[in-house]
Amino acid sequence: MATLPTFRWRLAPDGYATRRQLRARGLRPGGQQVAAQLERPRRRRGPLIAYLYRVDLAKPVRPMTPGRWAALAKANAARRICRTCRRDAGYVIPAHLGTCVPCAFPDYSPRSS
Repeated sequence: MATLPTFRWRLAPDGYATRRQLRARGLRPGGQQVAAQLERPRRRRGPLIAYLYRVDLAKPVRPMTPGRWAALAKANAARRICRTCRRDAGYVIPAHLGTCVPCAFPDYSPRSS
């Protein structure tokens, strides 16, 4: 079993990039395996690891089609609908609540200043 080349934080050679760095350049890993890793030491816990991909093997990001735009709009709209009262809350409902704020806290009334 081969091990990945490991570089210290901020000392990776040119030609490698993280997923976020690839995305900023309009690229994606494109199915390639992780080529190397960065290690950032921490004091009381294990090191932070960032995986690196080769830039020369990266592929361009796929463009958004009208169907993908529609699916994304539908998914975002579903995140705004309260499960209890079935109304559009006007904001993305927090996942930890699962319902809009008035349904989650029915007895709460804001103080008037």
